[in-house]
Formats: sequence, C-alpha cells, structure tokens
Amino acid sequence: MSTTFESRYASSPVEVKQMDTAQLRQAFLMENIFNADHIAWTHTHYDRYLTGGAMPVKGPVTLDTIDLLKAEYFLERRELGMINVGGDGIVEVDGEKFELAYKEALYIGRGKQQVIFHSKNAQTPAKFYLNSTPAHHSYPTRKVSKNEAEVVKLGTLETSNHRTINKLLVNSVLETCQLQMGMTELQPGSVWNTMPAHTHDRRMEVYFYFEVPEGQSVCHFMGQPQETRHVWIQNEQAIISPPWSVHSGAGTSNYTFIWGMAGENLDYGDMDFCKITELR
Repeated sequence: MSTTFESRYASSPVEVKQMDTAQLRQAFLMENIFNADHIAWTHTHYDRYLTGGAMPVKGPVTLDTIDLLKAEYFLERRELGMINVGGDGIVEVDGEKFELAYKEALYIGRGKQQVIFHSKNAQTPAKFYLNSTPAHHSYPTRKVSKNEAEVVKLGTLETSNHRTINKLLVNSVLETCQLQMGMTELQPGSVWNTMPAHTHDRRMEVYFYFEVPEGQSVCHFMGQPQETRHVWIQNEQAIISPPWSVHSGAGTSNYTFIWGMAGENLDYGDMDFCKITELR
C-alpha cells in the first residue's frame, strides 16, 4: 500500500480566461481517483481541500499522513468525510468498525489517529471517495445512511433537471467544522445538475461524477457567469470548483454526483444565483 499526493495552486478568473483545454484539465480535473491498494490525494489551495479515494483489493488500506500536512498523523488537524461508491466495505477508526454499503457516508472528526479501509469482497471492492479539510475542533465519528440524509427533490423532467439531493454530511444532520458532503441523483430523462447555476464566494466545492453509463460522459461548466468554460468528464472523475466559479453539468445520460464543500460558513443555501439567460 502506498500514498501519494499532488498540489494544485489556486487560479484567478483572469488566469483561467487564458487557459486552453489541456491547461483547464491540468488545473482542475482529477482523472484517477481510485487505484487498487493506493491512496492518491489531490490538494488544492482553495481552502486547503484534499480529495482522494481508497480502494482496498489485496488487503486493508491505511490512512497515512503526507508530507504536505507536516503532521504526525493525517487527522491531527483535519476532519475527513467519505462516501462508498463501490462494494460493501468496513472503515476501522481507532479500533471502532463502521460498515459502509453502497452510497453510505462516514464522518471522522479531528484527532482520530488510525483509519483503516477494508473491502468485504476483493472481487467487488469498496471504493471510499474521500474529502478532507482543516478542522479547529473535534466532533464525533458518525455513519450516515441514505435513510438518515436530509432529502430534497428539485427540478422537473420538462426542464431536464429532475433530481434528488441527499444531504449526508451537513450541519443539519451532524456537526462538522467546515466540511460538507452530499449526493445528487438525476432521474432518467434528466441531465442537468445545479441549474440555475450559482456562485458563492464564501465556499469552494469539488464535484465527483459517477454512475455515468459506459460510453456516456458529462460536460462540466465552470468559470465566471459571463465567461464560462467547459470540461468533459468521465465516470468516477472529479473536478475542483473555485469560489468565484459556476459549477454545473449536463450529461449525455442521467448520472449521480457527489458534492463536497468547505469555506466561510455551513449555510447550504448561501448561493448567488445566475439567470440562465445571462450565462455566457
């Protein structure tokens, strides 16, 4: 088992306007989230957010610290959230075991020293999608199933954005320092997420797209409302969304995505909406 990381510097709106496709993808897209028995972290200077994935196959995978953190253990000054998007798995936190089935979430607070990921079946390994942010306080570790999520249904089939929002690791469900995570499922016939688009200067986000059918793709829109750019994203890939950027996508099929957020506040409704007809 090994752990690696790369760091992405923050980019200004002026800089992004000059980027070509390859530069956009290099700055914001994360193409390889899951690697057998290996955790590959991507760190962004937007709110020092970390994104990664753990997929135990040959044996357990341990959450090791990385040089970037200058910490004795990974969660010395951080909190961690995860959603399982693979087979059944177990997460061991300082000796306490939590079973996570498909689309179940787990929050681990600051100060936990040993985190170990297990798959119940190597043939269908668990895929723990991981998000981590700096934390100033320690809150209890807690599993959250879909039945415990705060559920919101939005959109219509007529506007191609009928979707179910599952708020899993959010302050209306459990206490966190700044990390929030949830999952939005688009209904068959709908392809647009997060529409109308919005920005929020007080928070950044990371989107992770999955359940994208084979042969299909998602076009993710980013940039300032009057200066948008797009990045084509494949199944089980993620993209960084700066606070100044819109974050919305349209797929060639329906799909599911996980959103993770960090920043100034925990107000899910803190959004500056952009009229659809004013996007450029």
